[in-house]
Amino acid sequence: MSEKKLKEIVVISGKGGTGKTSLSLALLDALSQNKKIVAADCDVDAADMHLVLSPEIEKSEVFISGNFAHIQQEKCSRAKGSSCSVCYDLCRFDSIKKIESSEIPEAKSTSNPIRFSIGENDCEGCMVCVEFCPEKAIIFPERKCGKLFVSKTRFAPLVHAALDIGSENSGKLVTEVRKKAKSLAEETKSDYLIVDGSPGIGCPVIASITGADQVLIVTEPTLSGMSDLKRVAGLVKHFKIPHAVIVNKATVNLDISREIENWCSKNKISYLGEIHYNKNVTLAQLQEKTIIEYEKEEVEKPFTSFIQKIIKDIL
Repeated sequence: MSEKKLKEIVVISGKGGTGKTSLSLALLDALSQNKKIVAADCDVDAADMHLVLSPEIEKSEVFISGNFAHIQQEKCSRAKGSSCSVCYDLCRFDSIKKIESSEIPEAKSTSNPIRFSIGENDCEGCMVCVEFCPEKAIIFPERKCGKLFVSKTRFAPLVHAALDIGSENSGKLVTEVRKKAKSLAEETKSDYLIVDGSPGIGCPVIASITGADQVLIVTEPTLSGMSDLKRVAGLVKHFKIPHAVIVNKATVNLDISREIENWCSKNKISYLGEIHYNKNVTLAQLQEKTIIEYEKEEVEKPFTSFIQKIIKDIL
């Protein structure tokens, strides 16, 4: 008897604000009612699934990415009164700043009132200053960029992350979140891994979708929404991943909604349909609920019906 295969579904968008996360949460809610799920929030630059899911953190680990230059002040020749400025002169990124000795806690000597300092978030990591410092006073420690979490929620385990203030996301943290989530899903013999991917077309998006079983692209009926849809659809097509398009807030501009539908048909891209603008989505978020949870108390359940249709069409 063959072992059941985990199916990974990634929800992305060409731009932020299309409703990608709301749809990811709705999909997670609906599928978790009769399937075993693991969720991953790979939109690490603006992670917000936790705002609705209220996760209880069970595990956390520090995320290290790259290195940065740091001047050991008392090894620097300026501590002995030298006027050396090799590091300052060679830095092409203006990452090394002139600063008064009194402003540097580790600068004990005041032989030279002006020192140099490198901000951790300013350093580009080129190592030129490290290599050319005549005193070998500049070290190159690892850079702590954030934290990765494994949490428990009312629907399913959630793997998510938080970047430190000023830290950048190259896609490496996204890869780590997906890797951890996939490992957890396989350990727990889950049916689906639902990933809230990054918006746009950069490295974080590529890290979100590579190797996925299905990609859902959420767009909106605006000129920028359609332009970004074309770009991100081209990216997904490049990686030969099965994908489909959903138009959210379709009633904002019905003409562009029809244009998107026609474009999908012309380019042989699966069009799963449209969701009308619905203020209940915002009300649900304010109550820390998914739209599926919110609609349980409503007579009409348009979003719930649409999610059930998606599940039937793609699964």
